[in-house]
Amino acid sequence: MNRLVLKSDAFEDGGEIPSKYSCEGEDLSPGLAWEGLPEGTASLVLIVDDPDAPDPAAPRMVWDHWILYNLPPDAGGLAEGVPAHRLPPGCGQGINSWGRTGYGGPCPPIGRHRYFFRLYALDSLLSPGLGTPTKDGVLLAMEDHILARTELVGTYQKAGA
Repeated sequence: MNRLVLKSDAFEDGGEIPSKYSCEGEDLSPGLAWEGLPEGTASLVLIVDDPDAPDPAAPRMVWDHWILYNLPPDAGGLAEGVPAHRLPPGCGQGINSWGRTGYGGPCPPIGRHRYFFRLYALDSLLSPGLGTPTKDGVLLAMEDHILARTELVGTYQKAGA
């Protein structure tokens, strides 16, 4: 039986995210690859967030970094630094905590934060009527449609923070 797996060639699960993918570097999205999709997967959702904001010693919110939905199962992954116009056909984007679409890299104000890259395999496409939803809108729309989920966790701390 296959198991859903999400990997990056930029960092290992539990490892440090290189500064190239942060606000201190080029702020590029890391390359991602997935495998082991369950039978019946019609679309994928990718949510990247930081539950340690603003301070890991006293977290008060989850900061959303990237929200993608209706990723086609046959895409197999996303290239490093993928711009919006190069996302797979049909892929929708949600609004991150900066109030915009697209990837926003790690930029913690204090301490070492954890960044969760969560991939969900769904048994359907999400409604095109979602438009540009928040993370909560995507989570609500995918309720009762999740076949499998996996996560890849990276950490980051700004230089001198």
